[in-house]
Amino acid sequence: MDELKNEQAEVSPAAAVDIAAVVRQAIEEFTNRDQAKNEPAYRTELQEERQRREQLERRLDELVEENKRSKEIAEEAQTSSAIRAELQRLGVAKVDLAFRAIRGDIVRAEDGRLVARGESGEMGVKDYLASFVNENPEFLPARISGGSGVTAGQKAPGGGGGNVDLDRIKPGMSREEMDRVRQEIIRLSHPRGM
Repeated sequence: MDELKNEQAEVSPAAAVDIAAVVRQAIEEFTNRDQAKNEPAYRTELQEERQRREQLERRLDELVEENKRSKEIAEEAQTSSAIRAELQRLGVAKVDLAFRAIRGDIVRAEDGRLVARGESGEMGVKDYLASFVNENPEFLPARISGGSGVTAGQKAPGGGGGNVDLDRIKPGMSREEMDRVRQEIIRLSHPRGM
């Protein structure tokens, strides 16, 4: 009996080692199979997530670009509206024509205000438009009601204290001479007694 116990004692540790190795090997095989089975699913899910993220990033980029374009359009409309309103305030009759003539000279400064860039440097829009209208009176409405089709009875009365010489009216006149000519034209264009 003692021999049997000795044999079992000798066999048991070796058998125990073998059982632990077999269990370990079985667990590793199960884990490897499970991982191999689940790995394609993980890869597929990861690929789908990547595609969704890329789609969202593209859509976000599109929205950012669309927002930028919308802001530019709104800013352009606001600029155009402000320039046209100032031209109307100055009495310009041909607003669209005058706007097209000066539009390229007016830009937004870094601080957001409108400025005109001309030969003399940057200046405020109101000052620039006022000088433009003064230099280009053809954009203003006609001040004399008459012309080549006016009959003799409709002509403004001549003579009478006016000392304006038509040959002296030209671009580049001094402001005082221009004001004097305008006053004389206004005086002559209104019927007497008004």
